[in-house]
Amino acid sequence: MTFVPTKERTPLSALRAHLTAASSPPWGGLLAVLFLLHGWSPSVAKADETTAVRVFDTRATSRVLLSSDAVCNHRNWTLVPEDTTAHKFKGDLVLLNRKLAIVLRRSGRGAEVYSLESNGATLRAELVALGGDPSTRLFAVKIVENTADTASVDATYKTSKGGRLTLGYELKQGQVFVQTQPRSGATGLQVNAPCRFAVLPDFFADDMVVDATQLMVPQTELPSENFLLHMLGDGEAILMAEWYPAKDDVRIMLSGQQQDRRITGSEIHYAPDGKICVAVLSAPGIWHRRDILPGDADRILHLGWKAPYAAHWRVDWQRDDKLTDSWEMLTQKPDGEYVKHGWYGQPESFGNIDWLKDGRQRWTTVLGSFLYPCWVDKNGEGYLQPLKERVRFEGPALIYPINRLEATPLEQFTVVDIMRATMGVGPCEYILDVEGQKKTFQGRPTCASRTILDNIYASKAQKEKREEVQRTLDEVIAFVRHIRGRIDDYAAFGHEMAAWLEQQKPAHPELTGILDDMQDTTRKMDGFVDRRKEGIKTPEYATQLVNDFRSAVVDFEGEDALIKCKKITAALVDIGGNQDELVGECRMVVKILRQKAAMAMAGDPRTASIAREVRRRTQQMLRNPTSYEAPRH
Repeated sequence: MTFVPTKERTPLSALRAHLTAASSPPWGGLLAVLFLLHGWSPSVAKADETTAVRVFDTRATSRVLLSSDAVCNHRNWTLVPEDTTAHKFKGDLVLLNRKLAIVLRRSGRGAEVYSLESNGATLRAELVALGGDPSTRLFAVKIVENTADTASVDATYKTSKGGRLTLGYELKQGQVFVQTQPRSGATGLQVNAPCRFAVLPDFFADDMVVDATQLMVPQTELPSENFLLHMLGDGEAILMAEWYPAKDDVRIMLSGQQQDRRITGSEIHYAPDGKICVAVLSAPGIWHRRDILPGDADRILHLGWKAPYAAHWRVDWQRDDKLTDSWEMLTQKPDGEYVKHGWYGQPESFGNIDWLKDGRQRWTTVLGSFLYPCWVDKNGEGYLQPLKERVRFEGPALIYPINRLEATPLEQFTVVDIMRATMGVGPCEYILDVEGQKKTFQGRPTCASRTILDNIYASKAQKEKREEVQRTLDEVIAFVRHIRGRIDDYAAFGHEMAAWLEQQKPAHPELTGILDDMQDTTRKMDGFVDRRKEGIKTPEYATQLVNDFRSAVVDFEGEDALIKCKKITAALVDIGGNQDELVGECRMVVKILRQKAAMAMAGDPRTASIAREVRRRTQQMLRNPTSYEAPRH
């Protein structure tokens, strides 16, 4: 059906007012988004008239954005019968399920996305087709599919230069996302969802957080890494744009002054045969912000924020150098014990006994001993306690649900849930790089080996436990060699990266300052290695210590056997401790380099190609960390 063209356009100011208004109560309904590694998949209840996807004809066109009452009650609207695709529209078209309403108005320039909640409907975004020029008004719509499970339409828009762009929209039963695909002429999607903060989740290192008040350019590019979060309103909704495969970098547009400055929207381009999904996560407190002051270090800050549901909540702290430190919050159990969950929802206790102390006390390489700085107590209340040493936090700290736990209600959603539901297990595992997330471990740590050997010789049990002694020696040298190999890999990476950055300078003389800064960051690894060179000794030295133990101590039962044992085990622990610290320091450098590359791109789009390569290389280096690198604090 061809719509009558109109010259009227929706003012951006009106859109902003609608997109930033209202708060959102919890979702109703049910979506079983199950755990990725166990092959869980989204499912919904059998459709009925309250859960099915429906297509409506409003019977009258609206020159203004639809009100909450109109979307929720759809008075005088005509329900297009199921399986009907040849309906002749008298008014505007609306796709509706229990979570979302997608409105295509004749006078609109794109699809208007509303989230549906118990207190009404809230406009969250406008999705505008791109193709050389953006769309300016809707020209025609065609129903492609109209069932209780899925409704899809092709919408054709006119551009300011008279061109035509066609975009496909698909809405499924029970889902909180709309899927878009390009048809003729369409090459990208402009997501208008005004916000101060945008987040690019990073599953290998630290997120990239874009604060509009700190970015003084009208537009810029961000790394195209498959997803972007618009943090909407005052914590009531997150709009997640997700695409696969990735094509070009993401562009964001900004406007406003000082504290009123906002990201007005983002532009994402379709890859061949690609799609872009736009989801809305909404609940009171689905995300939270707390500004950290210099005087807040080591203070317990009660946020006045309560987690709307159990989840793996991530905190993105802004450091005093403007970079981001990403931490996952501890969860307090009813008995008062604190649990640190791993990336896939399991409690991280096995194999990390040195890291898990009573209460919130922790120890990691680089940071040493500290009180874990973010947690949700047994009543769901959120707390922060900014670190006072090694790393200082200053500025906005953002909290959002990145992944689910076993206790997460089935009807609630996290970032990884949306990825799983929109992409399917194959692409999702590829993007998350499930294999690369796994930690590597060989042998037995030097401190644990010392405990075993010292206890055996203290009890003079070396003869009957000779096999255990030999096995422990095998394990401790395997551990030392494994960590040393990882350190050598980091050192080689640093040298190769510094050389590659140097090679870019002749072709990009205008970026010399940025390239120098990245080189300076990379070369910090050499400084850490030089500082600990005496402590880590050489692999040959460590091997000789073990050989000396085998030849002089294993079968020795003299009175000074324990003294001989302790002398060698202490030397091994000294090597191991220095290696552990060094591998953690090296990882920290690579994480900072990765984030600096992204921030360089945001500040100067001319760095895009360099930043992409730096981030590709850093991800490869960060794969399969050892536990002692403290990859998850």
